Amino acid sequence: MAFSAAETAACRRLIDLALDEDLGKAGDLTSQAVIPADLTGQAAFVARETGVVGGLPAAALVAEAINGTLRFQPLKEDGELVRLGDRLATIAGPMRGILAAERTVLNFLQHLSGIASLTRRYVDAVAGSKCKILDTRKTLPGWRLLAKYAVRCGGGRNHRMGLSDGVLIKDNHLAALASRERERPENRHEYVAAAVTSVRTIYGAKVPVEVEVDSLEQLDAALACRPDIVLLDNMSIEKMREAVHRRDAVAPTILLEASGGVTLATVRAIAETGVDRISVGALTHSAPAFDIALDYCP
Repeated sequence: MAFSAAETAACRRLIDLALDEDLGKAGDLTSQAVIPADLTGQAAFVARETGVVGGLPAAALVAEAINGTLRFQPLKEDGELVRLGDRLATIAGPMRGILAAERTVLNFLQHLSGIASLTRRYVDAVAGSKCKILDTRKTLPGWRLLAKYAVRCGGGRNHRMGLSDGVLIKDNHLAALASRERERPENRHEYVAAAVTSVRTIYGAKVPVEVEVDSLEQLDAALACRPDIVLLDNMSIEKMREAVHRRDAVAPTILLEASGGVTLATVRAIAETGVDRISVGALTHSAPAFDIALDYCP
C-alpha cells in the first residue's frame, strides 16, 4: 500500500510538527557532541512482536525531511504480517541524521502499525461472516487520514472521513429537533422522517444517508424512511437479531451497522446476528503501539 497525495500532505504536516518539537532550534545536542559529522552507518527497524505493518511511507518522508542523503529502504510492505525479529526497513547515511530521525520514525511506525495490527485482529475475528469492520471519526486531531490509512492496512474499511462527506443523523440531532417542539427526548423517533426528508431535499442522492437508532421503535421509523444505512447503537445481541429480521422483511437493501462498546470478545457474536457492518472506535482511539526498535548494523 502507498499514501495518496492527500495522505502524503497530511503526513508532511505532522512531520514538521514532530521534528519541531523534537529537534527545536538547536538540533540533536547529543549527536552533535558525540558523533563526528562525517560518520556514516546503517540501522534496521526491527519488529519486536507479531503484527501488521503500517506507516512505512511516513518513515521514508521523515528520513527525507531530516537529511536528503539518508537512504530509507523498506523491506516489507504496509499491510504485511510480520513476526518477532523481522526487519521492516533499513536506513543508511550520516549517523547524525539517522539518530535525529530515529524517534520520529518510530513514533509514526509504532502508532500506525498498532492500528493496523488491532484492525487485523477484529477482521480475523469476523472472518467467514459477511460483516465488514469499519473505523470511526475517533482519531487524534491531525492524524485522521493516516489513522484511516492504517485501518485499511489491517484489512478494515473506512467510515466517512469527516462531517463533510456523509450524513449521519444521530440521537442528538433528533433530540435537538424534539426540544425545539418541547417534546420529550424519548419521542425523538418521530423526527426521523423529517430529518431524512430534509437531507434528501437538500443533497438528493449525492451523499449517503445514515440514521442512528437505539431502539426497535426507532428502527421501524428509520426503515420506513429508506436511508442507505441504519446504525444500531448499543443494542443487545437479541435486539440486533430482531433488527436484522425486521430489516429483511421490509427493506432488505438497507445496510445495518452495529456500534457501541464493541470489543474483540463480542465482535464475533455481533457479526453473527446478520448485521452488515460493525464500526469500532477502539481501532483508532485505543490501539496500543506496535513494538519496533532501531538496531544499529555494525
